Parts: sequence; structure tokens; C-alpha cells
Amino acid sequence: MARQENDREDLLAEATALVERVEVAVAGFERPLVAGFRQDGSASIYFGAEPAYHFNSLGELRRGYVAGLLYKTERLSGTTLGRLVSLKRHRAAGEVQLLRHDLTPDETCRFLDALANRLTILRQSLEQRNYQIVGQVPADAKVVERLRDWLERLQVPIVIASSPRVR
Repeated sequence: MARQENDREDLLAEATALVERVEVAVAGFERPLVAGFRQDGSASIYFGAEPAYHFNSLGELRRGYVAGLLYKTERLSGTTLGRLVSLKRHRAAGEVQLLRHDLTPDETCRFLDALANRLTILRQSLEQRNYQIVGQVPADAKVVERLRDWLERLQVPIVIASSPRVR
């Protein structure tokens, strides 16, 4: 998490780790969203400044940022399965502390259901061509088509990665 919190003005320009990225105005969402792919195929989707979700190259959720909280995944002890924890910034005496909360199964289900709902609306809007490209990098890439294909292949229910790292 960055030291400075600010509303991102131009995610399309700032998200340089995403070698292919697009900003689209999509039916069903108030503000344009930015989605893109890293070199290894892992995806990120920013629904405005938040929520934002990051996936690894296998399509597993690895991080999120929702309602001012950072969500990250970690391996469940003794397994290869992942779970979600949230981190909340707490400022005190010139320092920033991250307060950790392990999500309960019910909280995890609500989080994943909200994510799945957003992604379903996005997928349907892209399939029905209810969107307008605001900008994309590189200009000649077919990022919307790649995103639509990625959404179609995404495993449902969404799998939680065992690590917040890209891979």
C-alpha cells in the first residue's frame, strides 16, 4: 500500500505495470473503469479509484481494495488454499499502522459475491457492446476483446490465491 492516499486521476497513464490496458465507460457503472494485463497475463480491474481487484496469471484473486480497506490473500496453514485478510490504515503519532482482520467465511462469501456481481455486469455489458472506449495502451491493442475473453474463462466461484504476489 502506498504511503500517500489519493484519488487516482489518470489510471490509464499510471498503471504502467499493465502492458495492455483500457479505460472504458461501461453500462451499469457510474464511472469509467480501467482494466489491463501484466506481461504474464495477470489482470487488474479498477472500478474508478475503488473498488479495485488484482488477479494472478491463473485468474485467482490475489488483492483487492474496497471501501478504504486493502484485501490480500494468504495461504491457509497446512494447505494450498488461500484466504482473505483485510488491512486498515490507522494513523497515530507520525506513523501508519495496518490493522489486520481475518475475514470470516461469511465475510469472504459477501466479498466474493460482490466481486462476482461486478464482473458479471461487466462481462454482460462487454458482450452486448454496451461500452465506449475512452483510451487504451497500446492504441492498437484489442484489450476489450482480451478482457471479455478473460472474463468468460474466469472460474466461478472466484478462487482465492494462496499468495498476494503476481507469481
